Amino acid sequence: MPEISRFFGIIIRMFYDDHNPPHFHAEFQGNRAVFDFVGNILQGDLRSKTATKLVREWVDLRVAELNKDWNLAKSGDHLETIPPLD
Repeated sequence: MPEISRFFGIIIRMFYDDHNPPHFHAEFQGNRAVFDFVGNILQGDLRSKTATKLVREWVDLRVAELNKDWNLAKSGDHLETIPPLD
Protein backbone atom coordinates (compact mmCIF):
# COMPACT_ATOMS: atom_id res chain seq x y z
CA MET A 1 0.00 0.00 0.00
CA PRO A 2 1.64 3.26 -1.08
CA GLU A 3 2.51 5.85 1.54
CA ILE A 4 1.14 9.22 0.46
CA SER A 5 2.06 11.36 3.48
CA ARG A 6 3.81 11.29 6.84
CA PHE A 7 3.70 13.82 9.68
CA PHE A 8 4.19 13.82 13.45
CA GLY A 9 4.67 10.04 13.46
CA ILE A 10 1.45 9.45 11.51
CA ILE A 11 1.68 7.47 8.28
CA ILE A 12 -1.02 7.93 5.64
CA ARG A 13 -1.52 5.25 2.97
CA MET A 14 -3.97 4.50 0.20
CA PHE A 15 -4.67 1.16 -1.49
CA TYR A 16 -4.92 0.70 -5.23
CA ASP A 17 -8.30 -0.54 -6.44
CA ASP A 18 -9.88 -0.18 -2.99
CA HIS A 19 -13.62 -0.20 -2.28
CA ASN A 20 -15.89 2.82 -1.91
CA PRO A 21 -16.43 5.14 -0.12
CA PRO A 22 -13.20 7.04 -0.80
CA HIS A 23 -10.91 6.66 2.19
CA PHE A 24 -7.32 6.34 3.40
CA HIS A 25 -5.51 4.38 6.06
CA ALA A 26 -3.70 6.09 8.93
CA GLU A 27 -1.23 4.50 11.33
CA PHE A 28 0.15 5.92 14.56
CA GLN A 29 2.36 3.94 16.94
CA GLY A 30 1.10 0.63 15.57
CA ASN A 31 -2.58 1.61 15.80
CA ARG A 32 -4.57 1.85 12.59
CA ALA A 33 -7.72 3.57 11.45
CA VAL A 34 -9.53 4.14 8.18
CA PHE A 35 -10.78 7.68 7.56
CA ASP A 36 -13.11 9.08 4.91
CA PHE A 37 -12.36 12.37 3.20
CA VAL A 38 -14.45 14.30 5.73
CA GLY A 39 -12.40 13.01 8.67
CA ASN A 40 -14.81 10.38 9.98
CA ILE A 41 -13.29 7.15 11.26
CA LEU A 42 -14.79 4.26 9.29
CA GLN A 43 -12.82 1.51 11.00
CA GLY A 44 -10.20 1.10 13.70
CA ASP A 45 -8.80 3.57 16.20
CA LEU A 46 -5.51 5.47 16.40
CA ARG A 47 -5.89 5.35 20.21
CA SER A 48 -4.67 8.92 20.44
CA LYS A 49 -7.01 11.91 20.50
CA THR A 50 -4.14 14.14 19.41
CA ALA A 51 -3.19 11.97 16.42
CA THR A 52 -6.84 11.70 15.37
CA LYS A 53 -7.22 15.48 15.61
CA LEU A 54 -4.07 16.00 13.52
CA VAL A 55 -5.33 13.61 10.82
CA ARG A 56 -8.64 15.47 10.71
CA GLU A 57 -6.87 18.84 10.37
CA TRP A 58 -4.77 17.39 7.54
CA VAL A 59 -7.89 16.08 5.77
CA ASP A 60 -9.51 19.52 5.91
CA LEU A 61 -6.46 21.01 4.19
CA ARG A 62 -5.85 18.22 1.69
CA VAL A 63 -9.24 16.95 0.54
CA ALA A 64 -8.61 17.97 -3.09
CA GLU A 65 -5.31 16.06 -3.16
CA LEU A 66 -6.95 13.05 -1.50
CA ASN A 67 -9.67 12.98 -4.16
CA LYS A 68 -7.04 13.23 -6.88
CA ASP A 69 -5.05 10.33 -5.42
CA TRP A 70 -8.25 8.27 -5.00
CA ASN A 71 -9.01 8.72 -8.70
CA LEU A 72 -5.41 7.86 -9.62
CA ALA A 73 -5.58 4.72 -7.47
CA LYS A 74 -8.88 3.64 -9.04
CA SER A 75 -7.31 3.92 -12.50
CA GLY A 76 -4.13 2.12 -11.38
CA ASP A 77 -1.89 5.18 -11.85
CA HIS A 78 0.99 6.27 -9.63
CA LEU A 79 -0.19 8.11 -6.52
CA GLU A 80 1.20 11.52 -5.71
CA THR A 81 2.73 12.41 -2.36
CA ILE A 82 0.54 14.81 -0.40
CA PRO A 83 2.25 17.49 1.71
CA PRO A 84 2.27 16.82 5.45
CA LEU A 85 0.66 18.88 8.16
CA ASP A 86 3.10 21.56 9.31
